Amino acid sequence: MEITVQCNSDEAEGELRSLMQWLSADPSVRRHVQAVPGTAGPAVPGQQGDVIDIISLLLSSGLSAAALGVSIASWRATRPQVPTLIVERPDGLKVEITGHSSTEAEEIIRRVLAP
Repeated sequence: MEITVQCNSDEAEGELRSLMQWLSADPSVRRHVQAVPGTAGPAVPGQQGDVIDIISLLLSSGLSAAALGVSIASWRATRPQVPTLIVERPDGLKVEITGHSSTEAEEIIRRVLAP
């Protein structure tokens, strides 16, 4: 399954890069998640490169929603300004992670990963 993650922050690119590094360093998540940076909008003429404003998470079937939720909540807890994340499934279901608890993040991720 593939989901996308956007960050509602003035520093979205840096936050998404940080989240990608966090997920790749988390042993309970990294073998089940491949994070790919991308851009949601069209290229801007004259711009030197694409701005990263979205990451795609390619998830294997062995991934635990709890592990991903806890990892994302733990990452958010390390941020000076806790960013809101918008997680979207390919069918268009979007959810926002706004709170601070790992339980909330886990429940949101569980909803996203549910069939």
